[in-house]
Amino acid sequence: MQNLIPKPDSGKVAPTRTGGNPKIENLEFAKRNIPSASSALVIGGLLGLFQAIFLIIMAKPLLRFMGIKADSPMLTPAIQYLTLRSLGAPAILLSLAMQGIFRGFKDTKTPLYATVVGDVTNIILDSIFIVTFHWGVSGAAIAHVFSQYLISIVLLWTLRKKINLLPPSIADLQFGRFLKSGSLLLARVIAATFCVTLAASLAARLGPIPMAAFQISLQIWLASSLLADGLAVAGQAILASAFAEKDHEKATATAVRVLQHSLVLGLVLAFVLGVGLQFGSKLFTKDIHVLHLISISIPFVAATQPINSLAFVFDGVNFGASDFSYSAYSMVLVAVVSIVCLVIFFYTHGFIGIWIALTIYMSLRMFAGFWRIGSGSGPWQFLRS
Repeated sequence: MQNLIPKPDSGKVAPTRTGGNPKIENLEFAKRNIPSASSALVIGGLLGLFQAIFLIIMAKPLLRFMGIKADSPMLTPAIQYLTLRSLGAPAILLSLAMQGIFRGFKDTKTPLYATVVGDVTNIILDSIFIVTFHWGVSGAAIAHVFSQYLISIVLLWTLRKKINLLPPSIADLQFGRFLKSGSLLLARVIAATFCVTLAASLAARLGPIPMAAFQISLQIWLASSLLADGLAVAGQAILASAFAEKDHEKATATAVRVLQHSLVLGLVLAFVLGVGLQFGSKLFTKDIHVLHLISISIPFVAATQPINSLAFVFDGVNFGASDFSYSAYSMVLVAVVSIVCLVIFFYTHGFIGIWIALTIYMSLRMFAGFWRIGSGSGPWQFLRS
């Protein structure tokens, strides 16, 4: 809690511009030991190494499990891409951990600047490796890995000025407390990720053309929806301090404001994508068959933007209230229902069925967040009064 500490020789008072004051001590900014932050970095690094090794060894079996057949033209480039991208896993998990630490400091600018630097580098390298060197998907993977390590280096260099990256003793690491909340969020992330991964797997079973159309639509869908994550992060940071101070009025005002902004953002995105993708989809491919399937996806991609924005912001609001248990258990329940819907609608409606199920999935996520606050349960019980 304290950024300033006395110098060892603070008894010697230096004169000040105001003429000197014997009660003023010389102070200096000191780096802090934050065990939870150090624990996050250690766990993020170890998990990243484990993930990289696992994905490299299991690349082909995993892709076969994802629905890519042995004779599919997608298999070889998919193996190349997954293997190379796996090398960036330690950097990705470390950067995610560090972004969480900066959020705890209410510093969202540093992660933004680091991400912009990394993404701009990624775009430049994509152009060089894919267009100039003709490396294809391998070039895309190499560019991404390079950019992720660049982001991690920038964040790590900045973070080391604020905290001691490792505590004086291993015993100071708070793995128990960290894993207690982290395990709940891990279960939540697995449940959420599995739904989208299953959707991609089902699309792959339809063949290269439906898979290409689905991936283009899915990336646009996720990228636009994640714009609301900026609101969620801001709300999460402000709500965390409001709940810590037991300032319920501030917590309520913050939640209402970020939800209002998310709804407006979702409506704007719905209009922009609904109109823009009618013409902009040709920027991604010239294949008329892929373009036809993308046109089928456009109504779902556009219409779900308000739902997606509210869902992401509700997640941030509940995280800010430290409502990790509810977030995890509700997401697991939402995932179970959504997985059933994915399987049913895939076999009854094919490509369109996948998008119907994903719409149900995001609607259930939004409803779960709304119900927690609307019912005044958990950390929001004060709303009843």
